[in-house]
Amino acid sequence: MSTTGTQGFRSVVTATLSVRDWSRAMDFYKAAFGAVELYQVEGGGVGQLAVNGAEFWVAEESPEHLNFSPETLGGCSVRMLLLVEDPHAIQAQAVRAGAAEVLPVSEAYGWRLGRVRDPFGHHWEIGRPV
Repeated sequence: MSTTGTQGFRSVVTATLSVRDWSRAMDFYKAAFGAVELYQVEGGGVGQLAVNGAEFWVAEESPEHLNFSPETLGGCSVRMLLLVEDPHAIQAQAVRAGAAEVLPVSEAYGWRLGRVRDPFGHHWEIGRPV
């Protein structure tokens, strides 16, 4: 839920995905989800992407700052939920780009939803309410 303060600033929660190969990850998310690059820190290593207006960040893992990739941890602690018009098409696109299918897209509990694991260990549920 977002709120608007007295100054008109809208609060937003967004994710930063820690990865081992930042440049390859940026390319993967563009190919897999059609993400567009909004911002990149000079010199690389941190970038902001958006999929149809849904923004997220991708950063090279930095153990010195306690930011670890799922590859380092041996799993991830957060699943991303990407809401799209056509979950079947986007999941297939992600698999073609290098993601591994965890669960095929199916309908249950009022949702059409599937799940992939990206090449960096992050899990993405791709779906929409029906």
